[in-house]
Amino acid sequence: MSSECATDSQDLSQEQRAELIIKLNDQIKLAKKNAIFMANISEADKNYALDLLERELRESTHYIVEANKQDLNSPENASLSNTLKDRLMLNTDRIMSMANGIRKIINMKDPVNEVLDGWQHPNGMRITKISVPIGVIGIIYEARPNVTTDAIALAIKSGNAVVLRGSRQAWNTNLAIMEVIYRALKQTKIPIDAIQYLGDKSREGCKVLLRAQGKIDLVIPRGGESLNKFVMDNSLIPVMGAGGGICHTYVDQFADIEKAVAIAINAKVQRPSVCNSCETILLHQDIKDEILPVLVDELVKHGVEIFADQAVRSQFPFVKEATDENYATEYLDLKVSMKVVENVEEAVKHINFYSTGHSEAIVTDDIQSADYFKRMVSSACVYVNASTRFTDGDEFGYGAEMGISTGKMHARGPIGARELCTYKFIIEGKGQTR
Repeated sequence: MSSECATDSQDLSQEQRAELIIKLNDQIKLAKKNAIFMANISEADKNYALDLLERELRESTHYIVEANKQDLNSPENASLSNTLKDRLMLNTDRIMSMANGIRKIINMKDPVNEVLDGWQHPNGMRITKISVPIGVIGIIYEARPNVTTDAIALAIKSGNAVVLRGSRQAWNTNLAIMEVIYRALKQTKIPIDAIQYLGDKSREGCKVLLRAQGKIDLVIPRGGESLNKFVMDNSLIPVMGAGGGICHTYVDQFADIEKAVAIAINAKVQRPSVCNSCETILLHQDIKDEILPVLVDELVKHGVEIFADQAVRSQFPFVKEATDENYATEYLDLKVSMKVVENVEEAVKHINFYSTGHSEAIVTDDIQSADYFKRMVSSACVYVNASTRFTDGDEFGYGAEMGISTGKMHARGPIGARELCTYKFIIEGKGQTR
């Protein structure tokens, strides 16, 4: 059971559980009822609401930080890993980043009612394909309170209603953020009931959301592998974005050593607790003797624990032996797996076997190696001479993201406002019959 869907410390009675289920279902029904209004709000009204939301967020920074400190210092969160504590923590800089993301979303082109295609039927009918909101988006997320504003801002921009289920770990922070959001939206044309936060600490919140077939159109999990697996195993609703981040950096024989070390170190240590950090470094056998002393030294300096094959351990005996389990692990920590490969083909084979389909990078100055890597790696984001840390909605120009989709249907990579739209066909005729 994911920690985000775990039961509260005090079990609910049968009567309390029944009352809670009714309450949560009523919230979801309100979101569904108001989805049609969300879909028809003008671009100007959506941007006005987002502008107010950005301003309220900036002005409420101290209030949110204080609520976040309550969560960070709560006895319930004392045993959280450093990874989760990093995800949970909000400071002034992170809140300013959240506000800046909303500003970028405001400046984006409205993704709704865009003409995607159009043609004329032989009988004279005009067929037009246009983008429309998906409807009601359900999002379940871990100790990442920034997701609260990201999800709501993207839902507003894309004309969707949204049902959020945050974590117990970020309880006070999320409630503070929701208070700020509702204060802003009450001054706009956004129907408040289209934005629902399921404020409960029991597992029923997850279950009710995942079983709301016909009311919620799409579920997006935003968290670790255990949450993603729980959602995939229990949802009666289509799921988008479920997948971990076992990301790779392959250093080719034609790589620039200085560039390769900088990219690998950045991908691993800049923020190891996030899904786009590098978990495995692959090295071409012809470059290993030159790069390993520098790379290992830099990893050790940054406190990274290394697990590697015999080709690496023969030069660095203190390195721990890597197993298949290591190569299949998303560490989200200052740990990394390493392996020496014969060529780019073996590197790609390793990546496609162990990868979760998130982000992979090759460092090389050889056009043929780069081209092979781009064509043959099947992940959502493939980098040439750049860090995997750039797989992020804000970095891609989306302002924020609902998550990262590692699947191959509808959307891949960062899920922005455009990915929260589907399409429909408008057929206009003059009395044609078949």
